[in-house]
Amino acid sequence: MSDMRRVVEASTFFDGSRLKIARQLAGLRKSQLAELIEKSPTAVAAWESGAKRPTPTNVAQLALGLSVDPGFFSARPVDLSSSTSLPHFRSLRSTSQLARDQASAYGLLAVDIAAAFERHVEFPDANIPAFPVDLAANGDGAPEAAARALRDSWALESGPLGHLVRLLENHGVLVVFSAPQTSAVDAYSFDCPLRPVVVLNPVKRDYYRQRFDVAHELGHLVMHADAEPGGRTVEEQANRFAAELLMPADEISELLPTSMGRHAWTTFGQLKEQWGVSIQALLYRARHLGRLGDVSYRNAMISLSGKGWRRDEPGLVTVIEQPSLLPHALDVLQGAGISADELIDQSRVPAELFEIVTARTPSEVAVPNTTFDDHGPAPRNVVSLLPRVSARKVSEQQKHHPELEPHSKGAER
Repeated sequence: MSDMRRVVEASTFFDGSRLKIARQLAGLRKSQLAELIEKSPTAVAAWESGAKRPTPTNVAQLALGLSVDPGFFSARPVDLSSSTSLPHFRSLRSTSQLARDQASAYGLLAVDIAAAFERHVEFPDANIPAFPVDLAANGDGAPEAAARALRDSWALESGPLGHLVRLLENHGVLVVFSAPQTSAVDAYSFDCPLRPVVVLNPVKRDYYRQRFDVAHELGHLVMHADAEPGGRTVEEQANRFAAELLMPADEISELLPTSMGRHAWTTFGQLKEQWGVSIQALLYRARHLGRLGDVSYRNAMISLSGKGWRRDEPGLVTVIEQPSLLPHALDVLQGAGISADELIDQSRVPAELFEIVTARTPSEVAVPNTTFDDHGPAPRNVVSLLPRVSARKVSEQQKHHPELEPHSKGAER
């Protein structure tokens, strides 16, 4: 198919929500995109809202300016933007709206790619039972009850849980790593009409903490379908859900030390490896269940900090859990003669992002100035996930390609 034919088709089937996703992936505000393609912010806003439809010339300029295939803007079977729940981010204060918008767009892109795969392979049906909790009754034990109910619903055996990412995938959850450029945003989750999604941070490569992240996001999917994301109560409930899911009170309580004597650290180290959780999580669990008093807990955390373990806790397992739903499907399809290039073409997404979404492991691209503490990753500036094209380059391309020039006043809407 010729480039101009794709441009014309994209103009005919243009979906403004797709332009919004592309703009957010690029980390741009409407005014910045307008400046890049030398159009007015009003025009960009009208295209995104669906109030006006861009001409083929406009579509070509948008595709060039954002470095996406023109087909990226074509309507999909389901409008994910309007029917997807708001993502649950850890802290709305530590991430800018621009960064959250970009992360949301990346998650929708992952769903795009999964939808392209599902034309050829069958994924597990989504099976996330709903156990809503009352945000006004935070001390009623509802998050713990939801975790126990999930264990019953999924017929999970007692004791430590195995591969948690695989468990979610087997129940229809799409789990992917985010792009390294978005590492300032911690793990997040959302539900959409096609399947629930969990996006993991690409630089927090800690097996034990990642498992808690996965359980935390599962808690949001189970309990908070209609809850406003980012609130303190919502996040605390997800933590309590994760703690009960990974460390059921009736199974672990008697195993936890009641004081920080000389053998306590050895016991916590053994429990860490047995249950697949961090010592910090075990200490918090011990205090929450009344096994450790506040003074003992506080002293233990001070000791943990003194050892430098608040950010880098030692453990035997050094390889994080890896998603397999999309990577395995990609291997199967390639074995059946369907190449990655064909899948990229069908999903109409940038090849670089396709590779990140379908990878088993996080991208090895180094991202500076991203550190983690108890409050999550340190904030960074929003960096485009798309190859950034300068306004000057767009203008030069228009000069060398007459088909990108407006043919009449009516072409610039």
